Amino acid sequence: MNSKLPIYEIEQAVIQELPKHRRVILQAPTGSGKSTQIPQMLLDHHLQGNGQIIILQPRRLATRMLAARVAAERHCKLGDEVGYQIRFEDVSSGATKIKFVTEGILLRRMLTNPELKGIGTVIFDEFHERHLYGDISLARAFEIQATCRPDLNILVMSATLGIEPLQSYLAPCSVLSSSGRTFPVNVQYLDKPPYDQVWDTATQELEHLVLNDKAEGDVLIFMPGTYEISRTINALRNSKVSKDSIILPLHGELSTHDQDAAVTQYDKRKIIVSTNVAETSLTIDGVRIVIDSGQARIARFDPHRGINTLFIEKISQASAEQRRGRAGRTAPGMCLRLWTEKEHCERSPMETPEINRLDLSEVILTLKASGINDVTGFRWLESPHPRQIEKALTLLTDLGALSKTTGEITKMGHRMLSFPVHPRYARMLLAAQEFGCVQQACLMAALTQGRGILIRNVGKQIQELRRDMFGETANSDFFILMRAWTWADKQGYRMDACQKLGVHAQSARQVRPLLDHFLHIAKDEGLSLENQNNTDEALQKCILAGFSDQVGHRVDKGTLRCHLVHNRKGVVAKDSIVTESPYIVAAEVSEIESRDKELTVNLSLLTRIEMDWLKSMFPEDFSSTSGVSWDDSARRVVSEKKIMFRDLTLESVRSEVVPQTEAAHVLATEVLKKNLTLKEWSPEVEQWILRLNCLAQWCPDLGLPTVSSEEKQDLIEQICFGSSSYKEIKDKPVWPVLKAWLNPAQLPLLDKYVPERLELPSGRKGKIEYSSVNPPVLSSTIQNLFGLNETPKIAMGTVPLVIEILAPNQRPVQVTSDLKSFWSEHYPKLKLELQRKYPKHEWR
Repeated sequence: MNSKLPIYEIEQAVIQELPKHRRVILQAPTGSGKSTQIPQMLLDHHLQGNGQIIILQPRRLATRMLAARVAAERHCKLGDEVGYQIRFEDVSSGATKIKFVTEGILLRRMLTNPELKGIGTVIFDEFHERHLYGDISLARAFEIQATCRPDLNILVMSATLGIEPLQSYLAPCSVLSSSGRTFPVNVQYLDKPPYDQVWDTATQELEHLVLNDKAEGDVLIFMPGTYEISRTINALRNSKVSKDSIILPLHGELSTHDQDAAVTQYDKRKIIVSTNVAETSLTIDGVRIVIDSGQARIARFDPHRGINTLFIEKISQASAEQRRGRAGRTAPGMCLRLWTEKEHCERSPMETPEINRLDLSEVILTLKASGINDVTGFRWLESPHPRQIEKALTLLTDLGALSKTTGEITKMGHRMLSFPVHPRYARMLLAAQEFGCVQQACLMAALTQGRGILIRNVGKQIQELRRDMFGETANSDFFILMRAWTWADKQGYRMDACQKLGVHAQSARQVRPLLDHFLHIAKDEGLSLENQNNTDEALQKCILAGFSDQVGHRVDKGTLRCHLVHNRKGVVAKDSIVTESPYIVAAEVSEIESRDKELTVNLSLLTRIEMDWLKSMFPEDFSSTSGVSWDDSARRVVSEKKIMFRDLTLESVRSEVVPQTEAAHVLATEVLKKNLTLKEWSPEVEQWILRLNCLAQWCPDLGLPTVSSEEKQDLIEQICFGSSSYKEIKDKPVWPVLKAWLNPAQLPLLDKYVPERLELPSGRKGKIEYSSVNPPVLSSTIQNLFGLNETPKIAMGTVPLVIEILAPNQRPVQVTSDLKSFWSEHYPKLKLELQRKYPKHEWR
């Protein structure tokens, strides 16, 4: 233990507060010693509870190196009292008391050990990074503590964290803070955005510092990934700074020996070029200068590939502060940011939590396996958008990991969960074992993880060369990629050779470690790598297994349009070699919302599939339907038999021979939707129906039938019966069917009690307008109303008419329900006005 570290200022507070609530939030800056010293404090004060102290780390490299440092401080062999576990590597034993693990390790351990027996304390380190598995593991640990393990200690540690939401989530809990001990760091920015590649800019700026004697101590250069690190190291070794310096890389793909070399102290100046693994957790002694590219590879859901992918993005202001702090741990330092101060102010203050930017299917499958069937009701630290959960559940159901009826995890889901990869590739690897092509499936999986290895928009000559060398069959775009990568691998990824065929050499080089990673997973999970069946069909079925939610059916051979499952429409990429197959599966999609909010999907990385494969691999997802529908282009009713894969029509057979009753129903529906017009269905017909309905309501003793919306459908179906096209119904007579609705004794009652027109004193007949919501209205010019002293009534004298009185120009001058009062009170004044305007008309 190193009791001189700043974290020891709160040692007594930690040992006092943890037993009180069993939940503590600890805030301390990077370099204060919290990652290495807090576990030791708990162990030495016997606060580890009933079992091991587990420390969650977001990165494998930090997990191993922190464990090694703590073991060295405690003078024990790594794997004895202090150990670690990362994917594929468990350096621990029954004697291990302090164990550093990556976040996914604990979540998977919760599946087999739901009460966390043998674990007394769980420490969540670097929680400010808000990794998805850290969030979920904390929620599960909190749930376990609240239900069956009240003795479990939970300690959340962070360098920079807005603790209010977390404090509310974990309440009641204790919050402790350590100010740490840092030295001033001079932050500098570029005057203008760099024109060169970021590795060249970093090298030039460091050369400038060295030549001007401004470079004291070791140097830490942050780059986003291994490719940028290798380019930076090459640039540095060819520069003037290499003479008196040791230049070393630091990232998770290095061997243990090379990782250790980067943190070892030397007599010469050390220049470390690192990913963001050195941003937190690891403190590298001697660093006085930080050169920050301002970039990192950030995990984000890639809708094109349907998986989580690492993208190079600008880091947030908070991450930049973390990196700056690395220069002031042991002495005053400087931090040079390779962007302008103006741009810095425009950057996001904090990183977006992974739960809001990653696909949740793997973690939801884990929760389902833990017995949490209602994932929407799970106690999330920060609830994801419902659409994210819905998408994940749909994908898992499509892959067969969840039951369609209950939503519970299936046997297939449990098998998929044993593979520490995205569910798509777990499903692919299981299919590969069945079809005997595990090695090739691993290569296909590796090819989809990073940037495409084929350069797009190359010239016609390169396209032809590429097709001649790699395009043996038109069964899958994957096969071209696989052959291109195999060729590039044999060429040693030489830049000149790759350029001739439009192959991106560096992208192809990055496939090899991914391929080894997938092969390691396959071997570790007991899949056979022997006697490989590398036939096209076996590989095509593997792709189908992992991407069944992206199955498509070509609309016709003359276009690139497709229909896809989940009611989507797609367009096949023009450069795909899969051009003739009616059925395809796409491994990459690009969803675009049009102006009318309709979703269109651009499809690439296509593979030809057969309907029989769908039937054999997904028998429960097949159905056949038959029915009739309206064909707007043919303007007629057609019968249609469909074969469906989920909601996608694979085959459709149409016929113009349609049962008369069903044809009449479809035609009537189109008429009521106003897509078709019956020429004889006039406004008088609508008034006849209104008169009938009004009389039935006003005089129920007459026992007249009404015409509701359903009965109107029946009437129109009677009119359309015997027809199947618009041409046959558009001129059909309407009145015979309509009047047949009433018997001979009922028909005269309409004209008697709800007449269409009313005879007036002038001898003219005024039209009555009926309504379903308003009283009937009689409209007439004022001259025709002379002599009509009382308001007329209809419906056996029970319903007074509303009189709309018109001037000679046919415009209303008065509306009244009391004609007698009109004549006595309003007419005298109105008469004088109208006489002046219309002197030639008669006035009384």
